Amino acid sequence: MKFGGTSVGSAERIEGVARLVRERLPRRPIVVVSAFARVTDTLIQAARLAEARDGGHARLTAELRERHESVVRALVQEPQARQRLLDYVSALTNELATLCTAVQQLGELTPRSLDAVSALGERLSFQIVAQALAERGVPADAVDAREILVTDEGFGRATPDFDATGTRARERLLPLVEKGCVPLLPGFVGATPAGVTTTLGRGGSDWSASILGSVLAVEEIQIWTDVDGMMTVDPRLVASARVIPEVSFAEAAELAYFGAKVLHPATIRPAVERGIPVVVLNTLNPGAPGTRITETAAAREGEPRAIATKKGITVVMISQPRMLFAYGFLARVFEVFNRHKTPVDLIATSEVSVSLTIDNAERLEAIRRDLAELGEVQALERMAIVSVVGRGFTKRSGLAGRLFGALAEVNIVMISFGASDVNVSFVVAEQDADVAVRALHRSFFE
Repeated sequence: MKFGGTSVGSAERIEGVARLVRERLPRRPIVVVSAFARVTDTLIQAARLAEARDGGHARLTAELRERHESVVRALVQEPQARQRLLDYVSALTNELATLCTAVQQLGELTPRSLDAVSALGERLSFQIVAQALAERGVPADAVDAREILVTDEGFGRATPDFDATGTRARERLLPLVEKGCVPLLPGFVGATPAGVTTTLGRGGSDWSASILGSVLAVEEIQIWTDVDGMMTVDPRLVASARVIPEVSFAEAAELAYFGAKVLHPATIRPAVERGIPVVVLNTLNPGAPGTRITETAAAREGEPRAIATKKGITVVMISQPRMLFAYGFLARVFEVFNRHKTPVDLIATSEVSVSLTIDNAERLEAIRRDLAELGEVQALERMAIVSVVGRGFTKRSGLAGRLFGALAEVNIVMISFGASDVNVSFVVAEQDADVAVRALHRSFFE
């Protein structure tokens, strides 16, 4: 059971988490929790202020301390446990102050330092939640994930070592479960074999739960969040959006990658490999059935299941008439992006040009300079990907006609169709994305 930041965002929400876990004690749960809502953003802001030699980080540190102390006082009644947690909050916020002071003095924030700072949110929350659950009839046992989840040194987006993590998880967590305890761990954080703190990247608490679930071969991975499940479209864009009861792993992975923020994209992979269902549920509406993600979910082929959008996209177009039949041209193009550590989302090619999209334009100018050696380069910024996700798209006639018909009033810059039969993606200007999404939803779901 993984609970996100909004699920543990206040004393009242944590009370609700205790009820949900207590009701599932017969199923022998393991619990993963995120930092309290917005805490990670505040931690990163404090680190950035320190890097800029702005003393505002001290104010943010004090605010974080006060917030966590107030939650402890509201939830923990046992005097010794309360004092222990207040001391714990004080120690970790002092650690934050020390880290920020060091960053401020150096004027430099390394990925390793940023991981040390951003991990503090989960390190604060999991001890508080564990004690709150213990006082409410859940035999919770707090376990620091840095002692279990082993990663490489890819600070900021570390890669887990599944074999080492599996060994530690089985040795440490299974005996607790067998005794009737509920292991409770912080998500998002891990550590190198040498014990240096790492993080799995933003949204990594989902991944933590999936990693632990996969290495322990659990019966189900539950992602508790603040929505009723994966939806046909973002309900903030379309009021008639509805929950999808069941989706396949492939569909969920596409939706997660192309903008549906319910799940971290990497969450799906470990579960897929072990055939473990992932269920998205709502902490605020626990009676809702949610969305069940399985290897093969029942659905009609050729019919869209959902629409997602991903803004902040840049389209890079390389034209070179001499590339016709040129051996190795695409390899040289992708080598440029590889050299600048910039992933590519979509790609479309013709005999004389190639167009592709990136969602990180940080190194765009350097990429353009290198690509200019291969041909004429044009970049379109402030674009968006609109993705229609389903299955069996390549087996259904008439689908393309319906899609283009729905988007008759929208200028389409690029199309990606055929790379898989679960996704058709269009690139449009950012200001047209919401119009496109609403038009597609009207055509297929209303």
